[in-house]
Amino acid sequence: MLRGVVNGAIAGLLLISTSLGAEPVRNGFDLSHALIPAAEIHGGGPPRDGIPAIYTPRFVKPQDAKRLSANDRVLGTFVDGVAKAFPVEILDHHEVVNDWTQATHMVVTYCPLCGSGMAFKTPEAGQAVFGVSGLLYNSDVLLYDHGTESLWSQVLGQAVSGPKAGARLEQVPLIHTSYGQWLVRHPDTWVLSRDTGYRGVPYGRSPYRGYEKSSRIWFPIAERDSRYPAKAWVLGVTLDGVNRAYPFVELKKTSGEFVDEVGGHKLSIHYRDGAAWAEDPDGELVPAIRLFWFAWYAFHPDTEVFTAPD
Repeated sequence: MLRGVVNGAIAGLLLISTSLGAEPVRNGFDLSHALIPAAEIHGGGPPRDGIPAIYTPRFVKPQDAKRLSANDRVLGTFVDGVAKAFPVEILDHHEVVNDWTQATHMVVTYCPLCGSGMAFKTPEAGQAVFGVSGLLYNSDVLLYDHGTESLWSQVLGQAVSGPKAGARLEQVPLIHTSYGQWLVRHPDTWVLSRDTGYRGVPYGRSPYRGYEKSSRIWFPIAERDSRYPAKAWVLGVTLDGVNRAYPFVELKKTSGEFVDEVGGHKLSIHYRDGAAWAEDPDGELVPAIRLFWFAWYAFHPDTEVFTAPD
């Protein structure tokens, strides 16, 4: 949420983020009847739409995505038979892409502070309705819909304030992986273009440089757990109310593929070349989320944790 921030400005932004108090309105959003404590909703620095969402995405074929290298990270979706790759280097600067296929309208989201990439079907077919509020909950981006100005938690996939409070979005499976690995899986993929309609954005230069390797968490979170480093990667799965985390450090100890059970559902867990995903018994992707351990635990303190057998 801190586009253009340099490392020396972190302390000043933290001061801004703690000033909410009992104020019922922040960045123009009414928090008086929020489902989460208003005091735990913090300003990330930019105002509403200070981080500009993408409303008219353009896509190119791999031969025209020449600035993207095999090691660059992407969020990959396969919806209605159409594969798309959303480079993290673009999402770092926009966080929200309103997209669609011929049959499905969806929003692709990424929070650099939590490392979390998620996609959801959007209820208002044909409309690009989600933007970036400039607010955070548990250090995670809060989206807002233009129609009702309700705030939505990315990790929860739920509206937490406004007329839509309590409503949930249906999660679309995606894989957070390298571009090279996604190309092997879907060589016919479309790739989100740098031609986003916004000029002068320094794609390829992350405003969060060094953040992933630092142990610091820039904004307050409700719950912490020290079993793993704060920014250790995990794959989080929720099925029938059961939350389970698969730390990458544990997955590295496995053969890279095994069967597990979550909430009574059998899953095939896969780990390969720094990417993890879950499939059902029919080989279909199951909605899951790759993110930092601190973020998963902050939202799911009751989580089960997979540990590799000795």
